[in-house]
Amino acid sequence: MPISPSNTSCMTRRQCHRWGGGAIGALLLGAWQQAQALSLGQLTQADASSGVKLALSQGAQAAVALLGRPDGFLANPSVRIPLPGHLDSAARLLKSFGQGKRITELETSINRAAEAAVPMGRDLLVNAVQTMNIGDAKKILAGGDNAVTAFFAEKTRAPLGTRFLPVVKKAIEQVGLAQQYSQFAGKAAGLGLISAQDADLPQYVTGKTLDGLFLMIGEEERKIRRDPVGTGSALLQKVFGAR
Repeated sequence: MPISPSNTSCMTRRQCHRWGGGAIGALLLGAWQQAQALSLGQLTQADASSGVKLALSQGAQAAVALLGRPDGFLANPSVRIPLPGHLDSAARLLKSFGQGKRITELETSINRAAEAAVPMGRDLLVNAVQTMNIGDAKKILAGGDNAVTAFFAEKTRAPLGTRFLPVVKKAIEQVGLAQQYSQFAGKAAGLGLISAQDADLPQYVTGKTLDGLFLMIGEEERKIRRDPVGTGSALLQKVFGAR
């Protein structure tokens, strides 16, 4: 059966039939569709850079909005911060011995700390996007699922960590369990139950906060990559619709 492109005025069902039937019609349709789509190589540097910056800026701000609110971390299984190492398993055991309230308070406090810290990084994320170069933009555009995470980790992880740490520390200290955790974690580290780095609760929570933030930025960018038309932006459709 002849294949007819439904959205073209230049190819009618009669023309496809005249050119030799279904097989040739299919080849012609494929060629026509390919001609309509921009390739990555055909995108101008300005379009590529502007499109990636717009996508990353939207993704970063959406991620901050999602995570930097009550239950942004605590109620999201993808980024919820558990107690480190084997302490997570030990916490479940302690809950069964009537220590559930105190463990829950600690687990809640470390996630609330992450939620409080994330909005403090919005300007650093946006600035990283605005100052990215053409090479960064092309690498992200042609890269895989980890391209965005790698970009933000390289450009912002250290300064974000510096900014998040005091916010996290203050939020944890308000619960009054940080000192007890440090004593317990120090013993656990000596027994090999957790790493020495994870025994420092503020440092552990800050690291997990950054991991969750970069993960969500990547998720938001992938939504744009999968459905550029759905963004309503002609620029994003042009750039992320290219192959």
